[in-house]
Amino acid sequence: MNRTRLWSLLLIPLAVFMMGAAVLVDPPPISVPAGLTAKDVSKAIRSGVISRGWVVMKDEKGHMDTVLNVRKHEVKVDIGYDTKQITIKYVGSTNLDYDEKNGVRHIHKKYNQWIDNMVRDIQNQLQIEKMAKE
Repeated sequence: MNRTRLWSLLLIPLAVFMMGAAVLVDPPPISVPAGLTAKDVSKAIRSGVISRGWVVMKDEKGHMDTVLNVRKHEVKVDIGYDTKQITIKYVGSTNLDYDEKNGVRHIHKKYNQWIDNMVRDIQNQLQIEKMAKE
């Protein structure tokens, strides 16, 4: 392998890192405390996502479409739920440098922070719903 090719193979990942890209991994499922109804879970999710500026576009039984708009950036996630668990899956984005290469998804590093916050906020709201039932 010539030196130019070797350097490009070494510098491309570094350039991606420097631009603020991160590996996009959907978070693990969120466990729902026992005793909550589907309505309780939906309420907890809605309260959790709205607290950070997410908008619920559609809320059907067991499924919520949410969108976050920050300046010129937009991200959409699908939230599936029942009385046992909640799943959050990336759907699409605008101006977040989403890319997939060799089966690995990459996106702007802020996406993972936004999703981590969403998970924490939903978990907190689930605990509030659980305490209200007791």
